[in-house]
Amino acid sequence: MTRPAPAGEGRAQAVARILIAYASDKGATARLAEALAEGARESPSTTVHAADVDALCGEDVLQADGVLFGSPVHMGAMHWRAKRFIDQQCGPLWRQVDLSDRHCGVFATGGGYGGAGGGADLAMLAMLSNFAQLGMAIVPLPRATPGFAEGGCHWGPYARTNAPDGTPVPVPEGALTCARRYGFNFAERVAAVREVLRR
Repeated sequence: MTRPAPAGEGRAQAVARILIAYASDKGATARLAEALAEGARESPSTTVHAADVDALCGEDVLQADGVLFGSPVHMGAMHWRAKRFIDQQCGPLWRQVDLSDRHCGVFATGGGYGGAGGGADLAMLAMLSNFAQLGMAIVPLPRATPGFAEGGCHWGPYARTNAPDGTPVPVPEGALTCARRYGFNFAERVAAVREVLRR
């Protein structure tokens, strides 16, 4: 399958397309997706589209140079709607097209009791595994990222939605800070690689 030429939108340089796809239960994952989009839009060489997975299809993945994929944690795994999107929309792409020139990243929200985050690291690793199957390059989250202590995991941004006793809490500001910076860094990396590939 041949990729269509990117829409330049009046710019002389290449414009990288960032897709932020997510499932959300009570709004926390959508809020983290917003923060990622805010950061990614700070990169002048990118366009950003953020949407719930139910409004997307495999063609949206094909049109993107970079995909950020997010989900709330359910019993140490991703939300069933996120997995359905991967199975039904991304699964067929595995046989049809080479996506090794694209990048991927993940983010999650979760609570649970105690301080382990309800299995967010397992959910993020599972999401990354699916995109690695498509050959996409994984962009991790460095611990030097601002906000990492409150909203970071080496796999990607993460927001706690419950206190250790299980009481619901708002998305921490540190997690939003971390997500914004990661969104920007992700977009910059994707744009830089896109530019090199066009030469």
